[in-house]
Amino acid sequence: MNPQPPYSQDWNGWGPRLSAEWQAARNTVVRAGGAITSILPNLFWMNFLTGGFPFIVDPYLSATAGAPLPFEDAVTAFNLPTLYTTTGQPAVPGGNTRVVPPNTNLDMPRYESDLSALTPGRQPQPLAMAGMAPDIRTGYIVSQTASVERTVKDVVLGASYVGTAGVKLETVNSPNGYAGASPQFARFTQFNPQGQITGGYGPEYFVTTGSHSTYHALQLSASKNNPRLGLGFQTSYAFSKSIDDTSAVVVGYGGPIGTIIQAAPQDPRNPGADKGPSTFDVTQAFTSSLIQVLPLDRVSFLRPLGKRFNTGWQLLNITTLASGSPFTVYSGIQQTGAGAGGGDRPDQIAVPVLSTSRTIREDYFGRGADNASFFSVPINIPGGTGPNSGRFGTLGRNTFRGPGMHDLDLALIKDTALSSRAGSEPPTLEFRAESFNAFNLVNFGLPVNILRGSGFGLVNHTAGTSRQIQFSLKLLF
Repeated sequence: MNPQPPYSQDWNGWGPRLSAEWQAARNTVVRAGGAITSILPNLFWMNFLTGGFPFIVDPYLSATAGAPLPFEDAVTAFNLPTLYTTTGQPAVPGGNTRVVPPNTNLDMPRYESDLSALTPGRQPQPLAMAGMAPDIRTGYIVSQTASVERTVKDVVLGASYVGTAGVKLETVNSPNGYAGASPQFARFTQFNPQGQITGGYGPEYFVTTGSHSTYHALQLSASKNNPRLGLGFQTSYAFSKSIDDTSAVVVGYGGPIGTIIQAAPQDPRNPGADKGPSTFDVTQAFTSSLIQVLPLDRVSFLRPLGKRFNTGWQLLNITTLASGSPFTVYSGIQQTGAGAGGGDRPDQIAVPVLSTSRTIREDYFGRGADNASFFSVPINIPGGTGPNSGRFGTLGRNTFRGPGMHDLDLALIKDTALSSRAGSEPPTLEFRAESFNAFNLVNFGLPVNILRGSGFGLVNHTAGTSRQIQFSLKLLF
């Protein structure tokens, strides 16, 4: 309790940077560079020390054979037992945590025994623990880039390679399995010969820096700015790949109903086996932005409307095209004795054709109510573990891709200078007519990815809005 320092000090962090630029020809520039950037510890680490035992204790009661729980319609008072040190002294005298000596050792077996004595049937209360791994280190990001830029008349063309590697990234390990883990996975929990819990520790969650990520990309770009023609545009295309074993430190979060974005590792003893495409990976992405001044004063039949009306018009466009994001298929059932809370995956036994172009567009896997037939959940097999006598599935993490993204936004702008007093800047009235998703394209979200859930393989939400049109007036002065 009150560990000092709260985590191991790592003084090896350093951040060198190197870049070079060479003008290979009159209109051609070659650039290259690299850097190492340290990732500093953050508040999240500290929360794993203060957000669990002994500062937070969450006792719960559940009815078991021989220990029924009577129904009550009122709040039952429940006083936690005193927490003692290994020398038999109260660990938090007077309830003031500020006076606790650094690195105080707690008598956990005694506390769990006292807590068990307060429950009906003296149920064992193995507590969940949170903290930091003793070998935690400062993570860092290695980045490198090489590019060629060439100017052809008034168009700037570019091609570059961009790569990054995240080393010693934060992640959360569960060395004692998940909630309800069996003896094969919960090595710090005590069991009797019948497999019933008698003491020890419950699930353990420790921040470590054992995760790793890589990103490689080919990026192409073209830009133009021609004041004489009133035209400016910038386009870019990226072909990339991002790989990691976890895309977020806190896992187990979901999206819309029936869709899990990321879960804890399937096997808590081997989190590296979850290596795959990052949850945010986009293989191909194309973006384009354009601005064009509209010279309406050059249109003969509009000239009678006058200069105030014909000048100040601009057309803007932003277009985005991107391939779909990865997603994982989860079985929706505890397959092994690792406990509940991991992302158990099935075996894949057939190859689906993923599409939103069918008659029933939302049927992404194509078999409707029979979409689950592409997979098999390995339970009730010889040598299996846990309540369902199963094993971990062979399907990888983020092995499928969701629908792509297509969006085009348009804006028409008119700036009108208003009259003003001599010597002062004239105010400007700006009119904007904007259309988001101008073609009203339907961008489908990720499908329901829980195999034994309702509507598996169907898309039940969109990834963007329908067409939206808005008008505005703004006075600039």
